[in-house]
Amino acid sequence: MSATTARPTAPRHALPDPGERVPSISLPIVAIFTGALTVFTLSTWAALTDRLPTLATVLLSATAIFVLFTVLHDAAHYSVSTRRWVNVAFGRVAMFFVSPLISFKSFAFIHIEHHRNTNDEDNDPDHFVSGAPLWQVPVRFALMHVPYLAFLVRNVRRRPRAEVLETAALLVLSGVVIVACALTGHLWTLAVVYLIPERVAMFVLAWWFDWLPHHDLEDTQQENRYRATRNRVGSEWILTPLLLSQNYHLVHHLHPSIPFHRYVAAWRRNEEAYLERDAAIGTVFGQQLDADEYRDWKRLNGKLARLLPVRMPKRSSAHAAKLHPVRVAGVDRLTDDSVLIRFDVPGELSEQFSFEPGQHISVRTDLGGEDVRRNYSICSSATSGTLAIAVKHIPGGAFSTFAMEQLRPGDSLDLMTPTGSFGTALDPLATKSYVAVVAGSGITPVLSILQTTLAVETESRFTLVYGNRDADSTMFRAELDDLEARYADRLRIIHVRSRDPRHPADLRGRVDRPRLETWLAADLAVADVDEWFLCGPVEMVGDLHGLLLEHGAEPDRVHVELFHGYQTASVTDGFEPATVAISLRGSQHEVDLDAGDTVLESALKAGLDAPYACLGGACGTCRAKVVLGSVAMEQNFALSPAVVEEGYVLPCQSRPTTPTVRVDYDA
Repeated sequence: MSATTARPTAPRHALPDPGERVPSISLPIVAIFTGALTVFTLSTWAALTDRLPTLATVLLSATAIFVLFTVLHDAAHYSVSTRRWVNVAFGRVAMFFVSPLISFKSFAFIHIEHHRNTNDEDNDPDHFVSGAPLWQVPVRFALMHVPYLAFLVRNVRRRPRAEVLETAALLVLSGVVIVACALTGHLWTLAVVYLIPERVAMFVLAWWFDWLPHHDLEDTQQENRYRATRNRVGSEWILTPLLLSQNYHLVHHLHPSIPFHRYVAAWRRNEEAYLERDAAIGTVFGQQLDADEYRDWKRLNGKLARLLPVRMPKRSSAHAAKLHPVRVAGVDRLTDDSVLIRFDVPGELSEQFSFEPGQHISVRTDLGGEDVRRNYSICSSATSGTLAIAVKHIPGGAFSTFAMEQLRPGDSLDLMTPTGSFGTALDPLATKSYVAVVAGSGITPVLSILQTTLAVETESRFTLVYGNRDADSTMFRAELDDLEARYADRLRIIHVRSRDPRHPADLRGRVDRPRLETWLAADLAVADVDEWFLCGPVEMVGDLHGLLLEHGAEPDRVHVELFHGYQTASVTDGFEPATVAISLRGSQHEVDLDAGDTVLESALKAGLDAPYACLGGACGTCRAKVVLGSVAMEQNFALSPAVVEEGYVLPCQSRPTTPTVRVDYDA
């Protein structure tokens, strides 16, 4: 007798970005923040003037603190505003009321670790409540500070000194205030105004935000993110406002950056996609529902759901790379020696400047009568609708010095439409593991790849190893912190710093072959990684590329990007003059090529506006397809073996080996 077990079918619906963007400023947060502070102020005044019974003032103040936790919570996920400082400002004020014992930054770190390790007994600070035996639950509800402070102490060496000092100062200040009130006979007043309301609020918060969403769920966030927390449905007319939407806590864990008041809308847009992944759902009375039971329940309640179409990044519609004047929208300092340049692409050019993650643009301008052309990776997400590059200053560099010192919003630069193929094809239904190893400004293309991948492939995970001198020289440091908060359970960032004596000893130094060798033997095993991205100095990338291949990585799964190739001297030996037919932007041209010239050189000599940037075989801007004859490429850092096999070459590195060659830039 034999038995067979039906294998679960793959989900039929992609789980896209839920369409709930972080606003410039969250008006609901502003409203509940203002209302809560007003209530707390009035209740404090009432307590000090005996205008209300003690119980009434305690309940009012506890309600205000409970509401302020949602402000703190959204600020920790940078959901209050697209401006980082706004989130920090709201978070710091709210933290002072919710718990003055730790800093906002410390709370944010602890809370993100909860997201990353939900239901993991050893690493989830909230498991103190959600995993507690029932008979201990009431006591633990009121003691949530204990696991948080203990967790912070265990990880104190991982945290910045300023954050640790701020938390220490708050602990000391809290103690001083309590002792001072006790010595002056005002301890009961402090208790009525704050200490008792804060404990009441903490009890309810632990119950509603930690225990109700997570208790009795065995899967961790890493094992099954759809069953590490639950939605609680039913009586939503009262439950949703009462819990400030945390009855849809599963949506929050899947998409931490969604503002609290948009959880329900996100669920309804993606409902079938969630259900196909066996999302954990319970009713208001604690009954657990599987997908079919939930559908039945929903039909009884007359609710309907909609699906949001997936936003996939598109390649430029331009047939061949072409220069266009584009206005600079912003120039923002990233570090002391780098700037972020944002562009205002005209609507009529938007399709031509569409890009896939990992692509780059060439920038051209006139500096002192000299035509200066440089190539820069696009660092913005391909789903964001924005175009941005980052420029790191090179001593003596013409364009980087101009960008740092003179470029201003409103100026115009000539931009070439996006080219390059550093990224990889994305699939909304994929569940993959990505690892990027970068150094310095090598972060720019990977930042676009990372953001886009996590937004499109909602089941995939990404590890970024990022080498820099120190924290101050780290480009996009704040943005990476935001992304780690947004994708807490799917993004891990490992900072390696060569000149920071306070950095953990095992992460001090350079990103080099011995260090990667150690990681490959531990938690970055080649067999567990689907795609690798390497970007940085030539020597580093070359060493790591070779190491990965030695460990069994498939060559087409290791993607390499170099900002500079090797400039080579002109050669003539072994080459003969040739005739080159060129297809460029729909027009046909025939040019004569001198012995030793490259295809690109012959095109430029003939006055053709052929695309190019680095001239060193590193950027791929000049990519074209050989459709007749053959060429020899001297070096290639931009095209994968599969692309070369299809007939594509880098004209800046290609010399004809047949009397006649036909090259198509529009292919």
